[in-house]
Amino acid sequence: MSMFSTSLPGGTWTLGDLTVTRFGYGAMQLAGPWVMGPPADHDGALAVLREVVDLGITHIDTSDAYGPHVTNQLIREALHPYPESLHIVTKVGATRDQQGGWPPAREPENLRRAVHENLESLGLEVLDLVNLRLGNAEGPQPGSLAEPFETLVELQRQGLIRHLGVSTATAEQVAEAQAIAPIVCVQNMYNLAYRHDDALIDGLAEQGVAYVPYFPLGGFSPLQSSALSTVAARLDATPMSVALAWLLRRSPNILLIPGTSSAAHLRENIAGAELSLSDEDLAELDKIGL
Repeated sequence: MSMFSTSLPGGTWTLGDLTVTRFGYGAMQLAGPWVMGPPADHDGALAVLREVVDLGITHIDTSDAYGPHVTNQLIREALHPYPESLHIVTKVGATRDQQGGWPPAREPENLRRAVHENLESLGLEVLDLVNLRLGNAEGPQPGSLAEPFETLVELQRQGLIRHLGVSTATAEQVAEAQAIAPIVCVQNMYNLAYRHDDALIDGLAEQGVAYVPYFPLGGFSPLQSSALSTVAARLDATPMSVALAWLLRRSPNILLIPGTSSAAHLRENIAGAELSLSDEDLAELDKIGL
């Protein structure tokens, strides 16, 4: 383990048999604009990834759809051979089209190809954790995940995947997945203003399953943003700091994966997540989602 990992906010969590820092890193923003093409600053992207590991972060979230292939190739170039403590989490179930859309790609052959492409682009023989992306650009959509999820379970049995998770999933889909095979995480949109998954988070916490929120500042109305800014100003902190600190406090099974393409911003996010919130602060922040 890195000497720094104990000082990261939130401590650690265990995904199956993998211990990760609750403060992780999302690689999506390392690709070019709108998550397409290479970064403007290739060396800068490599430097951020090396800083992630130097700071003791042991959870990097990526997908071969980012770029496509760009973030995985950067991770490999910056960090391979990987430190034993580092766990790279990837996502399958959507591709990119030329227009920058995210069309679903959940047929069994799509998923098999995606798993092999992730193995190849990351330079791995086994993927630590693969999330099945459900839903679409609008968010979670109802419907059975049995066929695509069973395809990933089969790849897990073949030894290509260590652990499974689901992303952009309804509570019913989470339960359906769990009836087929164990999952170690759910990755959905959730933040101070968008709290549709409150009951799901609490249920998963009881089961020891991680919940990984994306868009910690996404989907706020102007009114909600101004309420957050007021609290942040009072605490002499940024809205992002308050949002991250609140998520860590919200439940012990919440893992953070904020993304940035700047090492300075990365350190700022870590410092921000350490912000201590009083009961009064929390009561005020909790009103934002109502």
